[in-house]
Amino acid sequence: MTKRFGPGQLVLLAVTGALAVVWLAPLAWAVATSLKPEADTNKVPLRWVGSEVTLDAYGLVLGTGGIVKWAINSTVTAVVVTFMTVLFSAMAAYGFARTRFRGRRVLLAVILAGIMVPPQVLLAPLFAEMVALGLVDTWWGVILPQVAAPVILYVLYKFFQAVPPELEQAAFVDGAGRWRVFFTIVLPLSRPVLAAVAIFTFITTWNNFLWPFLVSTDPNTMTLPVGLANVVQGTFGVRYAQIMASVVLAGLPLLVVFVLFQRQIIRGVAHTGLAGQ
Repeated sequence: MTKRFGPGQLVLLAVTGALAVVWLAPLAWAVATSLKPEADTNKVPLRWVGSEVTLDAYGLVLGTGGIVKWAINSTVTAVVVTFMTVLFSAMAAYGFARTRFRGRRVLLAVILAGIMVPPQVLLAPLFAEMVALGLVDTWWGVILPQVAAPVILYVLYKFFQAVPPELEQAAFVDGAGRWRVFFTIVLPLSRPVLAAVAIFTFITTWNNFLWPFLVSTDPNTMTLPVGLANVVQGTFGVRYAQIMASVVLAGLPLLVVFVLFQRQIIRGVAHTGLAGQ
């Protein structure tokens, strides 16, 4: 049977299609520019297709020799940050959702107020702290400041509030302690939302350029965005084809992650109850 769309659905479909085109156009332009000869990227008027289709930009970027190391660095950084962020945020969120202590509301409000603070405002004090601790150009200097995530804590806090407390009370009657209940009952029930926030954290960390660029000048600790940014900036001006090629290369792992885990992302957002917020 042919499905009929009402006027409202047709308008919604048209708006969604227009937004999809607006979102996809920059990505398509990046791919098209990366396949042009460098000389064609500055020609006016701009054209989607150059005089020839070439992979020279990708060869130059990949030929630097450091891209594999930077990709490994990005993977290690993103995995460690994701693990620590999800674990510590889950523990803190569960504590706020299930325990009552003096100053709980005030402390929670202070933590959640961090959502309204732009990350750029914290760059100077964070860098000064890393200098004082001797963590500049180290793995921990890149990782630790990215672990604090008030948004993740809030999402998990709202989810834990919705978990039926009767499940935990039954475990307490059987002699289980708070830690055992958290790790054996609460976390398994939270797998959809944990998967969603883990994927979002991984993507955010992988894409993070400003903080790793500021705190790391050692090629051994550079992440992929920082390393590629240093490669494509030469003494002969901006090399647009190589910049776009580096953007495509840096984005491919995230595309693979999203394609593989899109179902978990959708389920996690649905379970948080924040889909419409």
